[in-house]
Amino acid sequence: MLLNLDQREYAKLNDKAYALEKRRLQIELLKLQEDVIRNKRRICIVFEGRDTAGKSSTIKFFAQHLIPKNFNYVQLGIPTKWESKNWFERWEKTIPKEGEINFLDRSWYTRAITEPVMGYCTEDQYRDFMEKVTNWEEELIYSGVEIIKFYFSLSQDQQKRRMKARKESELKYWKLSPNDERIVTKWDAFTLYKEQMFDKTAVNFSPWVVINANNKMIARLSALRFLLNQASYENKKLLKPLAWSKNISNYKVSLEGVEFDNLNYDQYMILTKYTDDI
Repeated sequence: MLLNLDQREYAKLNDKAYALEKRRLQIELLKLQEDVIRNKRRICIVFEGRDTAGKSSTIKFFAQHLIPKNFNYVQLGIPTKWESKNWFERWEKTIPKEGEINFLDRSWYTRAITEPVMGYCTEDQYRDFMEKVTNWEEELIYSGVEIIKFYFSLSQDQQKRRMKARKESELKYWKLSPNDERIVTKWDAFTLYKEQMFDKTAVNFSPWVVINANNKMIARLSALRFLLNQASYENKKLLKPLAWSKNISNYKVSLEGVEFDNLNYDQYMILTKYTDDI
């Protein structure tokens, strides 16, 4: 099952409305975390997508006001030779314990896309993973782990703009590695493996939730609202999204430390193409 969210409810977004909606959703997420702690639940949230899609910033957005000792940010480095050969054992240590929420900044699904595209695994390792992953996830879910799989999607043009913004930024240039620049050249191969991953692993008991991440602020709100809509927790009070208007003229954006405010929506949309923050 592949879920493409309708994000039109956040189509027009200004700075003040974003801050208000962010606060409302983060309050609900804290309620969910307290329910997880109280009932010893285990929630594992997977964030996948291309480079610059906004996975890390979304996790930061989710976790900003959570109780620190009861959530974990997980970003594993380069696998050892043993880990590469024992892929599922490598990732079993990232599964949350009772009373925890774990946010995975990339996951076991690197073997479904990035590793084969970049030649980091063998064809046999790739095929073995694709054959076993759904059963492995089903066993985790049967044992009580709640798994949510987000895929952050963005256009090729938007990725190029964000890469350029990082490269030219005096504060963020370090985020752009030679490996990042290599993988950008493999757009079509990445797309092919992504579609194969969806076809094989978007199953009813563990669907992929596709988030349009061309605007990072809208993507963050949409992802968090989906999580809260899906989850059950005590004292749940999820309000409908606020209504925003295209006629508002107080949009604001920052480019390399220079703030542009009192923008209309069209001006805002033009400028956000050139920043890696949105």
